[in-house]
Amino acid sequence: MESLIPIAIAVLFIAFIYTRLAPVKGLRTLGSAEFKKQLNQHPKKALIDVREPGEFRAGSIRGAVNIPLSQLGARWSEIPRDQSVYLFCQSGVRSRQAARVLSKHGFTDLTHLQGGYISWEH
Repeated sequence: MESLIPIAIAVLFIAFIYTRLAPVKGLRTLGSAEFKKQLNQHPKKALIDVREPGEFRAGSIRGAVNIPLSQLGARWSEIPRDQSVYLFCQSGVRSRQAARVLSKHGFTDLTHLQGGYISWEH
C-alpha cells in the first residue's frame, strides 16, 4: 500500500500540470505584434487584463478592463458574448487559464497574448 502513495502523488501532479497547460479548444495564441494588429483591426472586441489589481495599476494595455483570474469565475458574465475576447496577464500563463474558464462558460472567440504583458511592444 505504501508503494502506491508515490504513484498516486505523481498521477495527481501530472493531472494538475495537464489542466494548467493543456490546449484550450478554439484559443488563438498570438505574439505581441500580431496581437496588437488584431486589436487595432477588430471593431468588436473585449480586452481583458486578468492580472491582479496591483499589477493592472502598475501599467496595462490601453483600453483593457481588469478582471483578475482570481475573480473570473464570479465575473465572467461582465464580458460581452458578442465580441471577440482578447486576454493577457503578466507572462501568458493566467490568460491561458482564463481562456479555459471562459471556454467552459461557452465563449468561443478567444485570443491570448503569448508571453503576456512583459512581451508587449509599447
